[in-house]
Amino acid sequence: QVQLVESGGGLVQAGGSLRLSCAASGNIVIFNAVSWFRQHPGKQRELVATITRGGISNLEDSVKGRFAISRDNARNTVYLQMNSLKPEDTAVYYCGAGTVSQYYWGQGTQVTVSS
Repeated sequence: QVQLVESGGGLVQAGGSLRLSCAASGNIVIFNAVSWFRQHPGKQRELVATITRGGISNLEDSVKGRFAISRDNARNTVYLQMNSLKPEDTAVYYCGAGTVSQYYWGQGTQVTVSS
């Protein structure tokens, strides 16, 4: 059973930066892709960014130019670098990844951006 553990959240002022980490307990290359999602209070979880096993990344329009996703296979970790943060980026951020048989979620990490 693979576990995903997020870290790096916290409180930051608008315009600041944070780097989130998603560490897998096993070999992260078993996943076709690893994604970051976020969930605003009272809303559904939404996709933020995805990176494939081969390193191809995709970011949603709301974060393009501000966020970047990367991976370090040797550390079994995927990162989400968040720059120029806005109050509307405040959410719980989750990483998720799947195999052919199961989709895994981390426990989430809170990001709060103050104005």
